[in-house]
Amino acid sequence: MVAQGNGARGLLAALLWVGFTPALAIDVKLSSEEAQKALEAGRTPMEKANSPEEVRKVLQHASMVTRVGADPEKDACGASAILRTKRYRLEAFGRQEASESKKRKTDIRMPDEFIRKVVDMPNMEVEVQLCGDDEYFAEGALIELQQGSKKVKAIDVGKAERGRKNEGSGPAYRSRFTAVFAYESFDPNAASVFVINLQDGKEVRIPADFSKVK
Repeated sequence: MVAQGNGARGLLAALLWVGFTPALAIDVKLSSEEAQKALEAGRTPMEKANSPEEVRKVLQHASMVTRVGADPEKDACGASAILRTKRYRLEAFGRQEASESKKRKTDIRMPDEFIRKVVDMPNMEVEVQLCGDDEYFAEGALIELQQGSKKVKAIDVGKAERGRKNEGSGPAYRSRFTAVFAYESFDPNAASVFVINLQDGKEVRIPADFSKVK
């Protein structure tokens, strides 16, 4: 009886451990079922949005879910980055489905090949947003992802937008650019920092907690 009790306690402990094991953060591999759930997660809020203000809130929330770094609502010029993960793109598809369905007054769904293309994407796009003192400050910016001693280079960096004038105090301009990182090159669970080096020698660091991003 004692052995059985110990065995039961051991099984319970194992179940509890499984229950508290953290799930993967950024989902690199998605099943067809998970992809459909992501589409629905994007579609449902947009279906319920019945005014321009409600639509704005839906889109604002969507950009915050995968944003790392500063919150633009609290710090308009704080450096931040939106991680366009597979779930991010699928949810965007879902919102597009809802918008088109309302316009055409019939259910519109993305073709399976579009969904499969997202599920099979080998890379994650990152949109970096930051501020500087002149309208071309972000041109030629370099970016890498640091995970401990590991440094991951972007496989592609897009041209930075010409800076837009800021209102109020602080740096005069804000700009953004995109970079692409291969999923296979980084750990989707590790503590991370995006490090941006500007042409004027300034370094900008954006901490990224991947445990909060899907």
